[in-house]
Amino acid sequence: MFSTNKVVRQNIFNKSGLALVLTVFLTVIASELKVVPFNGEAFRFGLGSIAFFLLILTFPPASLLLTGCITGIAVVSVRIAEDLLFHLDPFWTSVTNHAPAFLFYFLFALGFSIVKIERYKTLPFVLGAWAIGFEFIANSVEHFIRYWFLNHEIIGIRDWALLIGVAIFRGYFVVGLYSSITITEQKKRVEEMLGVGAELYSETLYLQKSMNHIEQITASSHDLYRQLKKHELHLLSVQALHIAQEIHEVKKDSQRILAGLQKITEIKKETPLLLSDVLQLVIHANEKYSELLKKDISFQLSMSVDFETDQQIPLLALLNNITANAVEAIIQKGKIEIDVYEESVNTLFIIKDSGIGITKEDISIVFEPGYTTKFNEKGVAATGIGLSHVKEIIHTLAGKIEIEPCKQGTVFRIHIPTNHIRK
Repeated sequence: MFSTNKVVRQNIFNKSGLALVLTVFLTVIASELKVVPFNGEAFRFGLGSIAFFLLILTFPPASLLLTGCITGIAVVSVRIAEDLLFHLDPFWTSVTNHAPAFLFYFLFALGFSIVKIERYKTLPFVLGAWAIGFEFIANSVEHFIRYWFLNHEIIGIRDWALLIGVAIFRGYFVVGLYSSITITEQKKRVEEMLGVGAELYSETLYLQKSMNHIEQITASSHDLYRQLKKHELHLLSVQALHIAQEIHEVKKDSQRILAGLQKITEIKKETPLLLSDVLQLVIHANEKYSELLKKDISFQLSMSVDFETDQQIPLLALLNNITANAVEAIIQKGKIEIDVYEESVNTLFIIKDSGIGITKEDISIVFEPGYTTKFNEKGVAATGIGLSHVKEIIHTLAGKIEIEPCKQGTVFRIHIPTNHIRK
């Protein structure tokens, strides 16, 4: 336990150290890209504050105040070094000119340390308002010390207005940029979670179906035990009872697993999606799958209806399965067309591929568990439960599925009552 905790602490320390180094390094570089709005070159509006704010949001440091202090020292040190190497300025003159820049990073970090920046990451308008306030205060203090205290120069109204305007621009610019980054990352995580949820949903249905068989086998085993006991076949009756008990234990274990899977899939159904979002996820996943199989497949989606659905998990499970089968059925190059529209009280999903197709003789048995036309490179057949999953899912949604053979490829027609999938 001690060793494990030590490793965890070491990993946290390494990540914090890396975040600190990255923040300091990139901020120093960005601070050298500057705009000079006032007379002279000592006071500058650079990208340093933008980089610093964005980096502490994206890579939260262990100590924000320490990060602000080290960043401020690094920025000042680099500027002094530049003066000494390239401008040959006296050391103390350079220190006096650049030392106030330290105050900006120190005060900006101090402000967000006090209000706890993590609290406001999901509240962009509030986060931007805090950033504007802290940047204005930090810039004003730096400006006051640099110009009034050291050089005794008066700051005009125009200068204060410019300070406020720049603070507003930089504050909400960074918050907007950070929000766009986090939204992109969240979308990726949602896609991954929904994909996992769809797979689990299929397995849940299969497990539920298996449990019904387990229940029947348990009842049959117990009935066999009673029959054997009635005929005074003691050894066989004991063996039959033992089998019934073992099957009952399997059933209880399966129930616990099923309860866990159902809880996960229900959680993932809480946030509704548009039907078009579900179809886009299906196409995106199968575009990746076709690339993995090194196939050149074009996808075409046509929708004349769209609405919010809270059945995204079962829809993903069945549509992904059929579309993935279509990808596998295409030899090297082809296309998959998905058409969605309403017809009376049903929503229809038409999935057409240009693959090898299904023979008329096989249409009646393709949904049977174990049916497959797929074999791996060693000649081992696939499990053949994919389309049986699809049939079960459609059954739970009170729909039906039909297969239409055509000259090239296959057409799946899925009819689902709209009120069963519309939120």
